[in-house]
Amino acid sequence: MLEELWPEIGKAWVTGVLAGGGSILVQWLAPKTARALRRLRAAKHPRLERRLAAILAADVAGYSRLMTVDEEGTHFRLLTHRHEVIEPKIREHRGRIVKHTGDGALAEFASVVDAVRCALEVQRAMVLRNAELPQSRRIEFRMGVHLGDVIVAPDDIYGHGVNLAARLEGLAPPGGICISADTWRHVRGAIAAEFVDLGEQRLKNIADPAHVFAVTSAA
Repeated sequence: MLEELWPEIGKAWVTGVLAGGGSILVQWLAPKTARALRRLRAAKHPRLERRLAAILAADVAGYSRLMTVDEEGTHFRLLTHRHEVIEPKIREHRGRIVKHTGDGALAEFASVVDAVRCALEVQRAMVLRNAELPQSRRIEFRMGVHLGDVIVAPDDIYGHGVNLAARLEGLAPPGGICISADTWRHVRGAIAAEFVDLGEQRLKNIADPAHVFAVTSAA
């Protein structure tokens, strides 16, 4: 960036010398140099994009066991559930799939109410799809939802909020949903659901305990 200033610096120097005033060059050069240095520092240290988001994390309960019993059948059933249930429900509730993680998925929503409604509808749909299958062949999802700040990359999201959503999912039973207290405060009056207070929970690799609620559809 500084090299772009050299021609102008040369002209200003000549003008300053001819005018007999070196201070002219200093007065002209100082602000331009400062701006160039600021642009250079910004280019070296770009600001991260951040935003508040509702994060939904999901994975398949007992996936390793299912794969051991019927590897190809489990794989194709999971793909079918993604195509016919998970992806349409996420789109329907104005969310986006950030990525698939083997047997799981990470999704982002602008609205935490939409995120929890989506989770509930996916779980209800899975109950119907599993109804006639033996327990050994059922694909059941565990889900966690958290409202938090995330770091945004072109093809991923990062940060404490993402980690917390993943840990909440790990607390949920097969077919269940766990949410953080921050999520609960936003959805408790907006969704027809039952909330069970699980209290403070220690989550793996999370320093502070998290207040957790389990969510089920209202009867």
